[in-house]
Amino acid sequence: MRIITGKYKSKRIFAPKNLPVRPTTDMAKESLFNILNNRYYFEDLTVLDLFAGIGSISFEFASRGTKNITSVDQNTGCIKFINRINDELQLNLVTVKSDVFKFLKRSSDEKYDIIFADPPYDFEEIKLQNIIDLIFENKILHDDGVLIIEHSSQTDLSKSDGFRQSKKYGGNMFSFFEVS
Repeated sequence: MRIITGKYKSKRIFAPKNLPVRPTTDMAKESLFNILNNRYYFEDLTVLDLFAGIGSISFEFASRGTKNITSVDQNTGCIKFINRINDELQLNLVTVKSDVFKFLKRSSDEKYDIIFADPPYDFEEIKLQNIIDLIFENKILHDDGVLIIEHSSQTDLSKSDGFRQSKKYGGNMFSFFEVS
């Protein structure tokens, strides 16, 4: 994995091979952040990274100056890895070892500008819809914020509440949602 730009531009981070992850490709990540760069000032953001895996998206936000990032994953190895890199780079990430659905059900105190979710590609569409519903029902996305779900290009979320657009990059798809 490579950090695309910012303070840690071009830094390579090598994750242990035994972690159950599928990091966002550099091409897809760069395209996503080009979209976000035109809309947000990264230092002012509050970011929630769901299914954080090895922290690729969290580290990219941190490298660009985002100071308030919460990374959620249920895998102990992933959380330990994110914490190790967090310490090495002296970032200020907050990690939460939790099932994402349980985390979302009890999260109503904090609000986020950007929520990024990268669940496993074999997730059923109903589970993806459940993520969207929990975020909007618990009102954890700021009114001018965006929910981004990375999923297989085989999955169509365009009929979901708050859907705004999708962007396809190879087999990857980013669907963007906003508070209606």
